[in-house]
Amino acid sequence: MLAHIVQKTLAVSRESPRALAVGLFALFYPPSCAHCHARTARHAALCPPCWSRLPFIERPFCEVFGTPFAHDPGDGMVSGEAIAHPPVFDRLRSVALHDGIARDLVHDLKYRDRGDLAPMMAGWMARAAAGELALADGIVPVPLHRTRIFRRMFNQSAELGRHLAALTDVAFLPQVLVRRKRTEQQVGLTANARALNVRGAFVVPKEMQDRVFGRRLILIDDVYTTGATVSAATTALKKAGAADVTVLTFARAVSGPI
Repeated sequence: MLAHIVQKTLAVSRESPRALAVGLFALFYPPSCAHCHARTARHAALCPPCWSRLPFIERPFCEVFGTPFAHDPGDGMVSGEAIAHPPVFDRLRSVALHDGIARDLVHDLKYRDRGDLAPMMAGWMARAAAGELALADGIVPVPLHRTRIFRRMFNQSAELGRHLAALTDVAFLPQVLVRRKRTEQQVGLTANARALNVRGAFVVPKEMQDRVFGRRLILIDDVYTTGATVSAATTALKKAGAADVTVLTFARAVSGPI
């Protein structure tokens, strides 16, 4: 059986070298679920059971915060949170609730060097903010401080943004926002402590301000919790003249529909 597969792959490869690479990759690394590793029909996918348990955020939801409503209040409705505490960004969109499989995918990408998950997750992010991406001038990832990049070796938000830009043909602008302050890890901090931790942490370099001024931007992060990080980043972008900032994350921490 193995010999037959190899012969078939080599036959196809005579017409296309790329087919040889794809065939050999599939031979040694057969497609499997990105979460539970069960066999699947293609790479960068979930098996049906895992897919059914992914807590996608679908309409109806708050037009500002993207928080799902338990009942449909009508087009254009916003939540009480958005009225009482309007954010500095213009809107938030997320793929899924930060729970279960969605949380596992975020942690695998961020802490377990699962860079192979980024294209799949970016594809879902493109769907979650399709309307906003159609009007966007640029995609800006939330940056890491250079010392953290040195330790972690990659920025998960930048990986998501890079693949999202490739999928949508929206300009990828990783240099327009810089993290000038080395902040503590946000995990475990209270909401107030998170806000203080990232206050003034971001800046748009003077030589990059023309890439920001008057533009509609998509700010990318892996997960939205209290919003302290993306709010601080948005403040820097708005200070540099950004006309509109949509925050787009893979996951969103929320207790449930409102």
